[in-house]
Amino acid sequence: MSRTARVLTMLGLAAGFVAVSGTPAHAAIPTLGGGSGIVFDQGKPGAPTPATGLGCTLTAVGYDRSDNLVALTNAHCFTAADGTKLIGDEVYRDKSPAGTSVNWATKVEADLDAGPLGTVAYVSEQNNLLSGGPPGLDFAVIKLDPARVAPTKTVGGVTLTSVGPPPAAGTIMCKEGHTTGLTCGMKLGTNGKWFTHTVWTWSGDSGSPVAVGQTLVGNAWGAQHSSPILSIIDEMNANGGVGAGFRLAT
Repeated sequence: MSRTARVLTMLGLAAGFVAVSGTPAHAAIPTLGGGSGIVFDQGKPGAPTPATGLGCTLTAVGYDRSDNLVALTNAHCFTAADGTKLIGDEVYRDKSPAGTSVNWATKVEADLDAGPLGTVAYVSEQNNLLSGGPPGLDFAVIKLDPARVAPTKTVGGVTLTSVGPPPAAGTIMCKEGHTTGLTCGMKLGTNGKWFTHTVWTWSGDSGSPVAVGQTLVGNAWGAQHSSPILSIIDEMNANGGVGAGFRLAT
């Protein structure tokens, strides 16, 4: 039996699982967009706890050509240490307060009242910049439950209304991450299939949207590198399935 099935059929707390029988009637539907924090447990059994929960940031929320509500983040968020791609891993909203550039977030906290908001449908090759493995665009596709998620185009200091290519060197761009909030810097250049910049990120910001104005140009994955969003969309289209035909929820 899957984790989701167990969670839906249990009442109360048992064996480390949190019972969820749908979003409680009194609970507001979580709002998610590019810059929202998410929590997961990288395949560990049960819902994320303070001891097992890990955090990343969504790049964007939108729809695919089949009108599935989907979200994007980094592939390394859902790749185990042995390289296993954690398709089917459940994703929760991070209800801990988002950090800022001067007051970083220091923890993650899964919104267990709302329950899992979706599951991982696709995981690309990681960037492998430091490992020397095959270079990937480092993105993951999450299929969201539209009954449990309200998409938004604005999170913190970033609003996303369009997608476009990375700008010319010297152009100012900004990211919104759950750990360090809104930080800005300039485009530096390219490194293979990625682009480089001076935008600051830290652990938990992985997947953050990198934007020029209201145009999403990439996802941040660390070491002041990002993958172009248009290249990510091309890979999703080539793969087909969930995420193909991606468009922003605006």
